[in-house]
Amino acid sequence: MTRSLIPLTLTLFAAALLAVPAAFAKGSHHRAVRVHGVCTQNSTSKLKVSREDRGVEVEFEVDQNRNAVPWKVVLRRNGHRVASLRAVTHAPSGSFEIRRVIGGRGRISARATRSGETCTASSRAPLAGARIGDDGAGHDVGDDHGRDG
Repeated sequence: MTRSLIPLTLTLFAAALLAVPAAFAKGSHHRAVRVHGVCTQNSTSKLKVSREDRGVEVEFEVDQNRNAVPWKVVLRRNGHRVASLRAVTHAPSGSFEIRRVIGGRGRISARATRSGETCTASSRAPLAGARIGDDGAGHDVGDDHGRDG
């Protein structure tokens, strides 16, 4: 290596070493619980539960690989129903995802049913001190802040 490239190489190496801890520190206070659900046929389901300032954000996804299939979805916290809604799978993936922010803490469960199939998933909500950051510009799309409307 020529003498003119050594300072440049050392500078880039030092910058990289400083950037790695900063990246880990940024994500260290973010926490979400993700679980794979169980479906009675060939669909798949996933549940993500994360602590928000407004409560607990619940994201439930069912992937059936078929479009325009209606499902009934019920969310429960500690066994009590907190949301009941209908969802329809859509292109291109043949899936749906619902997002709700609900109050309280404890065990969160999601159940989706359609003719001949049921998908379920459940998890405990993260502790109150745990937080998750903004998922980006579309983070609150479709969020009704826990109101079934």
